[in-house]
Amino acid sequence: MLPLLWLLSLPAWADKAPKITKKEEVVTISTSLGDIRLILFRDTPLHRANFLKKAKDGFYNGTTFHRVIPNFMVQGGDPNSKDSDPTNDGQGPPNEPTIAAELAAGHKHDYGAVAAARQGDFVNPQRLSSSSQFYLVENHQGSHFLDGQYTVFGQVIQGLEVLDKIAALPKDSRDRPLTDLRMTMKVTKLKRKKITALYGRQF
Repeated sequence: MLPLLWLLSLPAWADKAPKITKKEEVVTISTSLGDIRLILFRDTPLHRANFLKKAKDGFYNGTTFHRVIPNFMVQGGDPNSKDSDPTNDGQGPPNEPTIAAELAAGHKHDYGAVAAARQGDFVNPQRLSSSSQFYLVENHQGSHFLDGQYTVFGQVIQGLEVLDKIAALPKDSRDRPLTDLRMTMKVTKLKRKKITALYGRQF
């Protein structure tokens, strides 16, 4: 039994039930090939908060999808891709912060999964995520060989066909599209019922 004094010191909200979430933030990635809409998982809070902040602050506006591999994934978000030098795309800025892996959530690399890029295990055994670069799974059967190795923190809810268009772009030997495909992002807060009605996403 807890000491009486400790019980008396509990804050007023301590005996209240957790607040039920009724709204979600939908991220829209706009490109010349169409729009992609996605939601971010609440059980990957570090990745979710980082991505939402960058999307809201305009960090991703003007970045490109700099790496595309058909039947696998499309990758973007590197701030280096805003400049005129294509050779540094994908390298990331020097001393870029990382995000602790959130692999315990157990999300899978299904078609349309949103995941964080990272450096390989040989230099990054903790599997820390890039704080900017992300990829979207384009393989219709998923890319499940990556499950448990890279943090999946969201899911496309509309615009899967746009992923297929991006993956089909002509590219060079580094898998970089020959023509820049730039993106902009915006975030819209919607009720879960509205998201289900518009996009079929169940919660």
